[in-house]
Amino acid sequence: MPQTFRLQSVACGGRSKKEPMTQGPIDNQHLERMPPQAIEIEQAVLGAMMLEQHAIVHAIEILDSSCFYNTSHSDIFEAIRDLFERGVAVDQFTLAEELKRRDQLDDVGGAVYLDELAAKVDTTANIDVHARIVLEKALSRRLIETASDIIERAYKVSGDVLELIARAEQHLFAIGENWIEGGILPLETVMGDVIEQSKCAHNKVATVSGLDTGFIDLNDCISGLQKGDLIVLAAYPSVGKTALALTLARNAAVAAGAGVLIFSPKMSKIQVVQRLLSIETKVDLHKLRTGRLRDEDWTRLTHYTDRLAQAPIYIDDAPGISVFEARSKARRLQREYGIGMVVIDYLQLMSGHVRTKSREREIPYIARRLKDLAKELELPVLVLVQLSCIEENFMDPRPHLSDLPEGIEQAADVVMFIYRPDLYRLTSSDGESLEGFAEIIIDKQRNGPPCSVTLKWNVESATYEPLVPE
Repeated sequence: MPQTFRLQSVACGGRSKKEPMTQGPIDNQHLERMPPQAIEIEQAVLGAMMLEQHAIVHAIEILDSSCFYNTSHSDIFEAIRDLFERGVAVDQFTLAEELKRRDQLDDVGGAVYLDELAAKVDTTANIDVHARIVLEKALSRRLIETASDIIERAYKVSGDVLELIARAEQHLFAIGENWIEGGILPLETVMGDVIEQSKCAHNKVATVSGLDTGFIDLNDCISGLQKGDLIVLAAYPSVGKTALALTLARNAAVAAGAGVLIFSPKMSKIQVVQRLLSIETKVDLHKLRTGRLRDEDWTRLTHYTDRLAQAPIYIDDAPGISVFEARSKARRLQREYGIGMVVIDYLQLMSGHVRTKSREREIPYIARRLKDLAKELELPVLVLVQLSCIEENFMDPRPHLSDLPEGIEQAADVVMFIYRPDLYRLTSSDGESLEGFAEIIIDKQRNGPPCSVTLKWNVESATYEPLVPE
């Protein structure tokens, strides 16, 4: 049976009157120990909030009521925040009236305790520091609670232990997200970075601000593969999605020196490497697989294999990988090897491990989490998407954004389609064959207009090449 976690509704791990902290099998070990807390610091935060309005602003940016260990302090914080949001001046008198209205004044210690809190501080200069300490203690309690729950589940698990690990990581990561520093910066601070980036792009010969794709026309169109972008490469079956994705991966690793992590639940490691070898050496992929190689083929393999072998490419061919497993592996590999790109072949073969009755609802969830991954690791994530088979009598075989599974377009920063007109026996306007041509349609990019480039498709080596040698 799938493992589920019962987490408190509170964000920071504070004690709830209605829902006490759950304990796992290690209760006896840590029940005797006082949970992490800072009661006097909590008092200082509340006292500062009663002293000056700007202290309220700082406190509610960092904390919510669940972050307080003392439940009376949680109630007081809630009351102060509500008064502030209604535009009512906050002091011990208005606060006492608000708590009386809520029938909580006696529970928190009465007006006498509010006076004590107000007398605790005579300055609000340390409100940020104090609020961070309260948050740190709250997150420590949440970590203890979650770890206890994980231990209990691990003792009882009888199904998919990898799912349990994935969910454990998800919840532990969620705790860490509460500690992320605020991202608010003044325009002046960011402006300098933008100007510097523009100068760097201007000084580059190829004018590529992102990761080099290896194709000049494609670079001109999208300015390379950008950090933090979720890039969707979509096409109908057997059009060449994997070939283009591996070509981009090869170019990033061999030519640009970027580490590339390839998730390939569709093909084995051997098959992926065979394709990469064919791309690198231009040796016929079928001959490479069957071993029917000529002397010149062996020469090319000998000459180019070492260069590919030294490329920082990492392959994971685990079937049915979940988005949480992919995220965990990508984090670890970036930490250990500094990868600069992730490739996933392909999205519909991944699982989200979310409780939903509909696969149609799970696909958008996976796409959003992959976008989160790109943003978190600050690298491009290239994910392949398979479109439903086109009907033979369909008048327009060119793929469109409306052909994507629902929810993918919204998560994507760039959407690229592969269109090969020769597959539909189409010819040019003057009747010439279009065999060997592939149009890469960039139908969406957040930071640029739609555009398209034409590449040559080499059937024998299953590779894409520039129309004009670069």
